[in-house]
Amino acid sequence: MTTPKYSQKPKQSGGALNYVDERVGLSGLVKGFARKLFPDHWSFLLGEIALYSFITLILTGIFLAMFFVPSMATTTYPLDALPVTEQGNQVTEAYASTLKISFEVKGGLLIRQMHHWAALLFMASIVAHMFRIFFTGAFRKPRELNWLVGFSLLILGLLAGFTGYSLPDDVLSGNGLRIADGVAKSIPIVGSWASFALFGGEFPGTDIIPRLFTLHILVVPGLILALVGLHLLMVVVHKHTQYPGPGRKEDNVVGFPVFPVYAAKAGGFFFIVFGFIALLGATLSINNVWNYGGYDPSPVSAGAQPDWYMLFMEGALRLMPGWEFEWLGFTFSLNILIPGLVIPGILFGALAMYPFIEAWVTGDKREHHILDRPRNVPVRTAIGYILIVEFFILVLAGSNDIMATHFHLSLNGITWTLRILLLIAPFITFWIVKRVCLSLQRRDRELAMHGRSTGRVVQTADGAFHSVHRPLDEYELWTLVQHDVYRPIEHGSPNDADGHTRSDYKKLKRRSKVSRFFFEDRVEPVTKSELKAAQASHHHLEDGKPSTSVAQLERPTDEIGS
Repeated sequence: MTTPKYSQKPKQSGGALNYVDERVGLSGLVKGFARKLFPDHWSFLLGEIALYSFITLILTGIFLAMFFVPSMATTTYPLDALPVTEQGNQVTEAYASTLKISFEVKGGLLIRQMHHWAALLFMASIVAHMFRIFFTGAFRKPRELNWLVGFSLLILGLLAGFTGYSLPDDVLSGNGLRIADGVAKSIPIVGSWASFALFGGEFPGTDIIPRLFTLHILVVPGLILALVGLHLLMVVVHKHTQYPGPGRKEDNVVGFPVFPVYAAKAGGFFFIVFGFIALLGATLSINNVWNYGGYDPSPVSAGAQPDWYMLFMEGALRLMPGWEFEWLGFTFSLNILIPGLVIPGILFGALAMYPFIEAWVTGDKREHHILDRPRNVPVRTAIGYILIVEFFILVLAGSNDIMATHFHLSLNGITWTLRILLLIAPFITFWIVKRVCLSLQRRDRELAMHGRSTGRVVQTADGAFHSVHRPLDEYELWTLVQHDVYRPIEHGSPNDADGHTRSDYKKLKRRSKVSRFFFEDRVEPVTKSELKAAQASHHHLEDGKPSTSVAQLERPTDEIGS
């Protein structure tokens, strides 16, 4: 009988981990991920804030789901329960359970407030994170699909916010559902059937709250979790983008490993985000549904605004003129259809497809892991600012009644002013932002060639004046000169070498026009030869002795003409 070469006795140290690893084989994957490098920059924390806000939403949502009753059946509110304004009233089970969570469940009001603040922070961080990706060009190859994943998370976040916002069945949430009913009915031909399918009958019906509850706690969070996992997996596979700097190339990552550096940072940052949300929930009251009362479809309330991420839709509906017409027995309500469906569809569709549009315009098929400085891509930066400005105009429009009453202004005057701004702001914003970006590029070019001015002016024995400049360090210089500059695509001759008409000429001509719009106005970065020539023309002066001070020669006025 032979003695086995391996020990039958399990190891005492790490026995549980060894047991799992021998059956699952995760040690290699964990080791590889633990040594994964990530660059260090504050803007990368925006995505982490979104992730930690979502975790807070799940934790607080589990607590709230234990006490919330997703039913539109009516009940008499108890005579001995707070608030006194609802005692003895006929309210829905959903509204009554929301009040019970707020006034009777220990910690219930704090958790409700935290859940709402976490939702607001979740959407704010997603939007900020996507704009960071947009302005720096982090969506370029090979991350186009990851951009679509992030865009899908944005849409799901909006859906999660709307479904959760509508659950308490108070006046404020009921008004939001009334708007959703109006948007559904504005769809030509099938609008009425769409509304009936959504509400299970004539608005408000009795099925919408249970349906929204299912979407809010099961379907939408499940999709978000799946996409978050896919998003993080693609970040690991593609490696993280990084800002330009010395030693940073397209084929490397300069940063810190996940373990132990980023693991410790991430753990601490989660508790910071969670604590900040808890502080907001404990000190800043939000969505006090008992101030509005249970939903009653008969009155029309004023001064009611949805959460900030849906306020642009409210603003678009308020700015749209009352256009509608009848055709073939159907009523086409353009005043609801255009701001409620058409404009959001165009804007969100263009946002989702932008990486592919820019890749088509540039014709660039290379992989990009170094981020752009927004000033070096002025047209893209201007487009991003147009979205931001238009969003703020629509947010203001969604609060036009509040502005009119608080500042004693004309409601019609505010509405017409915002309508005009909505139409002309894109052109003004585009021109200003593009000019600013080009001006910053010219400033960077001067800095790269001549350094930073010290404010000293030196006169030499021959009467010439020299402005003393301080040379840039390696990091500053690399940041200013490393970027690529795209140039318009030339469509060439309509005929080939044999004199035949090129089949792709019209398509290439259209592409050339779009490319000219993007890249015709540009500032060329400093080349190596220009940099050497500029450095050679500088004078090193300090009391007539060579030094590290760099002075740019300024010729006297009488020499300029010659």
